[in-house]
Amino acid sequence: MGVEIERKFLVEPGAEVPGGRTLPVLQGYLVVGAGGDEARLRRQGEACSLTVKHGSGLVRGEWEIALDPAQFAELWPATERARLEKDRRIVPLDGTEAVVDSYHGRLAGLRTVEVEFASQEEAAAFAPPPWFGTEVTDRDEYKNRRLATATAPPD
Repeated sequence: MGVEIERKFLVEPGAEVPGGRTLPVLQGYLVVGAGGDEARLRRQGEACSLTVKHGSGLVRGEWEIALDPAQFAELWPATERARLEKDRRIVPLDGTEAVVDSYHGRLAGLRTVEVEFASQEEAAAFAPPPWFGTEVTDRDEYKNRRLATATAPPD
């Protein structure tokens, strides 16, 4: 089983995010189940994938497989009721990366930042830089699977 250890934060309102490469992201959900289980499609830049996640919180099961563009296009209509569009900026951060998502459409104005870790100890020791805002790792309303059907950004 693949494992994802990740913390998620809001970006501090008005903060300037450091530079990094930016990619457009289309993300849609095929299945959203109980307990945080999900199956999603993503096109990030030109790379397409199918990801299955299990569980919720800091540590989750995660499996991802690459799709070719034709496979992505074939499955994409099944996500019609649960989609996100955002720009993703990859920001170098003290030997790791911060992933900053700036959402479009009905979620415009929402900016989140995620950092993945190799261990729970590393995650616990992480000191967020000043441009990170409130931590939302355990707040369900900020999970992408929920945002994909939200009519507006959470308060």
